[in-house]
Amino acid sequence: MKLDDNQLSTREIEAITRQIDRPVVLVGMMGVGKSSVGKRLASLLHCPFLDADDEIEKSAQMTIPEIFDNFGEDYFRDGERRVIARLLDGDQGCKVIATGGGAFCNPETRQLILDKAITVWLDSDIETLLERTSRKGDRPLLKQGDPREILTRLREERRPAYSQAPIHILSGQGPHSRTIAKIMRGIEKWL
Repeated sequence: MKLDDNQLSTREIEAITRQIDRPVVLVGMMGVGKSSVGKRLASLLHCPFLDADDEIEKSAQMTIPEIFDNFGEDYFRDGERRVIARLLDGDQGCKVIATGGGAFCNPETRQLILDKAITVWLDSDIETLLERTSRKGDRPLLKQGDPREILTRLREERRPAYSQAPIHILSGQGPHSRTIAKIMRGIEKWL
């Protein structure tokens, strides 16, 4: 994959990849690109990609909206914590894990991730989040009112938790390769 913005050579990418001895976990708001960027990042690092939301749905044999509708958010967050703990306790080494938007706000989940992973906070402006989340109709928290107001409120409420991630990357309207290059530089500095 060609990386623009803070260009990295193949040699630099390989050197960073060799140093990664734990999962890379992407945290941040819904719609920021954790899954789409995560897949491409995993491909670049030649390691597996896991989406915590997909793993939750497999474990529960229900969709996330169904879990929210049938059992509520607290039940969902407890299951989410257990699934993320399982993903982090598996084989150590390089893998990329995308978490749900609220996962890192749970103190126990956040501590697990901070202790066992390279944690990257993907951040974005509200306009970008609105545009991206409008592409899918499966966002339970956005069905409770005006999406702009909800995203703005959630972003501010979650900022103190997200800011505990040691790597903070802005993800904008440009190509994912730009965000991935920033993540690689962030990991390089963190290592």
